[in-house]
Amino acid sequence: MISQTVLKKISNSVGHEHLITDKGSMAEYASDATKLEFMPDAVAFPGTPREISRILRLASKEGFPVTPRGAGSGMSGGALPVKGGLVMAMNRLDRILVIDEENFITKVEPGVITAHLQEAVERVGLFYPPDPASLNVSTIGGNVAECAGGLRAVKYGVTRDYVLGMTVVIPTGEIINTGVETMKGVAGYDLTRLLIGSEGTLAVITGITLRLIPRPAARKTMAALFPDILSAAKTVSGIIKNKIVPTILELIDRLCLDCVREEMGLSIPRDAGAMLLIEVDGDELLVEKEARSIREVCARGGALTFEAASGVEEADRLWEARRNVSPSLYKLRPHKINEDVVVPRSRLAELAAHLDELGEKYGLPIAAFGHAGDGNIHVNIMFDKENPREEENAKTLIRGLFGKVLQMGGTITGEHGVGITKAPYLGLEIPQAGLQLMSRIKTAFDPKGILNPGKIFS
Repeated sequence: MISQTVLKKISNSVGHEHLITDKGSMAEYASDATKLEFMPDAVAFPGTPREISRILRLASKEGFPVTPRGAGSGMSGGALPVKGGLVMAMNRLDRILVIDEENFITKVEPGVITAHLQEAVERVGLFYPPDPASLNVSTIGGNVAECAGGLRAVKYGVTRDYVLGMTVVIPTGEIINTGVETMKGVAGYDLTRLLIGSEGTLAVITGITLRLIPRPAARKTMAALFPDILSAAKTVSGIIKNKIVPTILELIDRLCLDCVREEMGLSIPRDAGAMLLIEVDGDELLVEKEARSIREVCARGGALTFEAASGVEEADRLWEARRNVSPSLYKLRPHKINEDVVVPRSRLAELAAHLDELGEKYGLPIAAFGHAGDGNIHVNIMFDKENPREEENAKTLIRGLFGKVLQMGGTITGEHGVGITKAPYLGLEIPQAGLQLMSRIKTAFDPKGILNPGKIFS
């Protein structure tokens, strides 16, 4: 528990109106997209790096936990106050400070919503590619902390590929700047890369400098239906083998199609077992050429149907339906475990076959969708917590899934992070020596262990 004396000091730092302690008001900060709940002792809304610095110095002195939080859209529990203490919500730090059209950079505060930044830079002909499924609510700070991916990663990469530098506050209270504002810079250790994806365990991000690129002139969205997930997965490899790198290349399996059939706004035959949603962008002539080539590859791969969106509105409807796949799966069961494994693209069909085997063995629906273009598949294990056997089978299934993925040369998480949900399995992928080195890095940044404790290391 945080004492009343300490709460008074926090209140003096951020202002009385920016500190809440009643459980009713704190409820939304006790949970995230995992639907797990841990009630904090208080929630503070700092407005400046110096306020954050004062709070972290106080936390290090008094020994209470501090959990940074963006929008709470994370899927691994990274923003949950598992040890109680103070949640530091970054809502007030939500300004786009600079859009530099000459140098192709932008400077933002961590609470800026991803979609708002994309809209702002596109109005001046620039482009910020990272687009997690939660882009309409997730924040740039949260994206950086988790190294968020998204639909366009196959062509444009993930969040870390666009972060040039940051301003952060480390747990001992020092405010430091990392990285550069230029396209090149190799002075000293790359602290920027170290902090990206550190899940709020090493520092609190207060400012971010991002690289931008020119906005593509044209884009085309296509949807291809296949009789089964194996033929769709093989077609993914076929597209890449033809030296085409789509902006987006998404796979949706039969269970997912059944759940979003109405939202898709397409006539989906009942014999369709999988869908590929594909987008290409760039110069108009190149876009048309790649679209024709993709149609030919899909036809050779056994596509039942192939359609191109007639305009922006229809394309946006398809992508909105894709973003709604995850929440729609609750039609299958009231609970789910959402894993974001990655395998080499060439082994997607093998992964799909293994998921069928696991589903049959454990008697649970396993819905698969995601970023097939970079091998990142979201495996959703659906179950009912009221059925103890189903819950136990779901947990047992995960270890088998991770073992297979690692055997295939993959990883247990591509974009969700470790947090608390994957912490028990991290040792399957990272040897003990590596985990010990990470632990020493954590101690160097956070000698008192006050910042986001209970995450990553089980």
